[in-house]
Amino acid sequence: MTDGADAAARPDDVATRIIAALTTSHSSIAIAESLTGGLLTAALVAVPGASVVLRGGVVAYDTAIKHTVLGVDAEVLSAHGPVHPDVAMQMAVGVRTALAVGGEPALIGLSTTGVAGPESHDGHEPGTAFVGLAIGGEVRSFPLRITGDRNAVRVGVVQHALVILEESLG
Repeated sequence: MTDGADAAARPDDVATRIIAALTTSHSSIAIAESLTGGLLTAALVAVPGASVVLRGGVVAYDTAIKHTVLGVDAEVLSAHGPVHPDVAMQMAVGVRTALAVGGEPALIGLSTTGVAGPESHDGHEPGTAFVGLAIGGEVRSFPLRITGDRNAVRVGVVQHALVILEESLG
């Protein structure tokens, strides 16, 4: 899990640095979101110039969309449900292709999946989340445990995802 102090950084500052770094490196990014419901994409879109690097976002709130649009393996979803590190990684990989431009996938895929609450889901407590990150051939997942109400969990996952991305670009 990412250190909470890192995630306390202002999301708009982190997003600005990410957009600047991606612009400088001529990299593209695509976002796949579940529990964050578009908040992560919105954090990047809020930065002027984001359109140069941000391909777009897919809100795959329904589990079936994770399979049909993002290509998450149906057997993985059946065995583990949507809140799992493998699902986060496959979402990050799949969104790069789903949002390809001119047949060229985005270089970076970033994803969020988890339980915002207020109730548990498939045995996972509220605040359980995973961030998936695919950069080139490297694919990783990052487990998170965020406390607070539904909104705090969603905002916390966005903050952590931005810090994870920034650190990975570093």
